[in-house]
Amino acid sequence: MNDARTRLLERIVADVGANGLGDRSLRDLAVAVGSSHRMLHYHFGSRAGVVTALVELVEASQRALLDELADGTNDPAELVLALWARVSSPAMRPFVRLFFECVGATGGRGLTEPWLEAGPAIAAKLGTEVDATELRLGVALTRGLLIDVLATGDAGPATDSMHRYVAMWKP
Repeated sequence: MNDARTRLLERIVADVGANGLGDRSLRDLAVAVGSSHRMLHYHFGSRAGVVTALVELVEASQRALLDELADGTNDPAELVLALWARVSSPAMRPFVRLFFECVGATGGRGLTEPWLEAGPAIAAKLGTEVDATELRLGVALTRGLLIDVLATGDAGPATDSMHRYVAMWKP
């Protein structure tokens, strides 16, 4: 990624995190981040391109967080619950909405594979193995619970469900 695009994307992430994206136009977003809509088109191609770049960046930072958290534990359940606490937090809700906007705009292509690819390395750090089907189930369950959080505005019941799911792993 080139430096100008990276700096612009970082400003967009900060703005969207603070103000959400909603139905804001590229012109409105450009003004908010001190750029022009032409520069957004140049670097991202379209509004869908901006959304996709934002989601890719946020998801990459979440996978990096997962990797970092894996250094502090050897308990997969503890790791999953720590990541859940992060992604279900009120501060992340604009990015969760953005994720689902991206799914709508792109059909979700390419959004699950990076998690499936990261799984075995994280599992190895924890001294365990991961089944690809179970990992896909965990990704899908997390996304479904995030829809519940967005729909209700209350992370409590979804968090209870995540705890129940994680408890099912234990013998």
